[in-house]
Amino acid sequence: MTSSSSKTALVIGATGLIGTHLTQQLCQSGHYERVKILVRKPFSFQHPRLQEIQFDFDHPNGLLTQADDIFCCLGTTMKQAGSKEAFRRVDYDYPMRIARLGREQGARQFSIVTAMGSDVSSLFFYNRVKGEVERDLAKLNYPTLLIYRPSLLLGDRAEARLGEKIGEGIMKVLNPLIPSKYKAIPGEKVARAMCTTAQQGLTGLHVFDSAAMQAY
Repeated sequence: MTSSSSKTALVIGATGLIGTHLTQQLCQSGHYERVKILVRKPFSFQHPRLQEIQFDFDHPNGLLTQADDIFCCLGTTMKQAGSKEAFRRVDYDYPMRIARLGREQGARQFSIVTAMGSDVSSLFFYNRVKGEVERDLAKLNYPTLLIYRPSLLLGDRAEARLGEKIGEGIMKVLNPLIPSKYKAIPGEKVARAMCTTAQQGLTGLHVFDSAAMQAY
């Protein structure tokens, strides 16, 4: 069994809102000897433990996915993707592709951010795809599968999302009146929950909603 001091973490989606915070937290935690990120563009954060790898998700190299623990923070919107096919490629195909390669290379823990309302039977395409990736990841026999289902995310993104910014403003006003499961949550707090729970030696499938993540 790999000791925590010699473990390798792998982050995909490291340049996004949650991924940026998570990468920094993993590097600073000292739990991992090396933190690998698969990126298409240079990453702004630098750290001695960080290994930045230019990666083509459409033509992946299995050896580059070698890690003990994999963290998936990939995600887009229907508007950004431009079509259902493009959305599904980012939110389903890429996570599944990395998960399969990682498992083949010996990864034992997979953590993924999906969304509140993930459901394979949902009438909404977005939620249905999120539910499908959760379902199919569970079939890969990872000893540990950690799923994080945040409500609306708070925080500054590299790219502007007008709809989310409007929703964020509304949620900040209404948050005191909303049940904790549905409260908006900062991306940094989701990252903290991922970083912390990944180090707790959990086994099996665990799902964390916004209420659970608010505690971190």
